[in-house]
Amino acid sequence: MKLLHTSDWHLGRNLFSIPLIDHQRVFLEWLITQVDEHQVDAVMISGDIYDRSVPAVETISLFEWALIELAKRTEVILIPGNHDSATRLGFAGPLLEAARVHVRATATDLARPIILTAQTNDRTQAAEQVQIFCIPYLEPAFHSANFDCERSHAGVLGAAMDQIRGVADFEMPIVVVSHAFVTGGVSSESERDVRVGGIPDAPVSIFQGANYVALGHLHRPQEVSTPDGMLARYSGSPIAYSFSEEGQVKSVVLLEITSRGTEAILLPTPTPRSLATIRGDIDDLLSNPVWDGVQEHWIRAVVTDDRRPERPMERLRERFPHTLQLEFSPSNAALTTEYRAVDIATLDPVEVTSQFINYVAGVAATDQELTLIEQAVERVRIAQVQ
Repeated sequence: MKLLHTSDWHLGRNLFSIPLIDHQRVFLEWLITQVDEHQVDAVMISGDIYDRSVPAVETISLFEWALIELAKRTEVILIPGNHDSATRLGFAGPLLEAARVHVRATATDLARPIILTAQTNDRTQAAEQVQIFCIPYLEPAFHSANFDCERSHAGVLGAAMDQIRGVADFEMPIVVVSHAFVTGGVSSESERDVRVGGIPDAPVSIFQGANYVALGHLHRPQEVSTPDGMLARYSGSPIAYSFSEEGQVKSVVLLEITSRGTEAILLPTPTPRSLATIRGDIDDLLSNPVWDGVQEHWIRAVVTDDRRPERPMERLRERFPHTLQLEFSPSNAALTTEYRAVDIATLDPVEVTSQFINYVAGVAATDQELTLIEQAVERVRIAQVQ
C-alpha cells in the first residue's frame, strides 16, 4: 500500500505582499506527477488547504483543478485545518465521496474509517488493506462541550482517539490524519498560533494504537518522537512561507505500508524561488560578489550601517529585485533600535492587539484588557467552526 502525505498548502497565501499562487500551482503540478510515478493508492492532505476561511475565486479554482486531477488517478482524503472553514470545505462531502474524494470535516466522522485496498496483479497474494481515520482541527472552546472533556487540545484530541479506538480493527494497519500541534514539534513563524490562553499542544501518546499519524499544522518537515510501533510525521508546507523556513528542504511523505511495517520516504518538492538572508553595510551588500548567487532569491536584508542609509530598499532592489524584508541592526552598540517588517497574517491576534495597545497608550495591556481580547478572539474562532 502506497500513501502520499502532504499538508499545509495554504492556497492563496502571500509572502509579505507577493502572491504565491503561481508557485503553489507548480507544486500541485509536480504532486500530480508523483502520484503517477509512484502509483499512489491515496493522497492524504492534513489540513490548511486554504490560507483563509473565505478563499478568493482564483484560489478555489486552483484547488478544484488539483482535486479533479488527483481524483482521476487515486483516492483523495482531506481534513480542514485551523485556517480552513470546516463548513465550506465539507460542502457536498457525500457527493464527493462517490468520486473518490473523502472530505472528513466534522467530528461526526471520527469513527467512520476509510478502508483502502491496494491493487495487486498477483492473484495468489492477499490484497493489502489499511484503515484511515480523520481528525480535523478541533477548536477546544467549541468541541470540549460536545465531547464532555477538558477544554484543551489534549482533551479534545484524546476524546477523538477514544472514539477511533472504539471502532478500529487492530488486525489491520491504522493511519490517523490529524491537524494538531503535537508536543516536541518545531514550529516556524508562518504558522498561526492555535492558542488562546492555555497550552496549545498535545502529547503524541494520545494517538496510541495508530501505525502512522499524518500530521498537519507545523510547516517544518519533521518526525515526532513516538513510542515503539508508531510513526508520526509532519509533512510540512510544500513551499516556504516565512524567512524562518530559510534553508529547509520541503517535501511530501511517501508511505509504504506492508504487513512487515511502515516505511516513510521523503520526496523533495520543487522550489520556484529560494529565500536568503544577507547581512552587511549597504555598500557591501550592493557590491560584494559573495552575494551574486542569491540575486534571484526572496531576500531579507539586514543592514548594519551605523546611520540609516538613504533609500535602502530602492537601492537593494536594483541588485536584488525580490527583496521583501529590510531590517536595521547597526554595528554601533549604542544604537539598539531595530526596525523590522512583519507579516501580520502569521501573528497571534492576541499578541497583535496587545502590542497595538502598548504602542498607542504607551503602557502594556492590563490583565482585564487581555482577558477581553482573548474572549473576542475565541468567539471569532468558534463562529468559524460552527
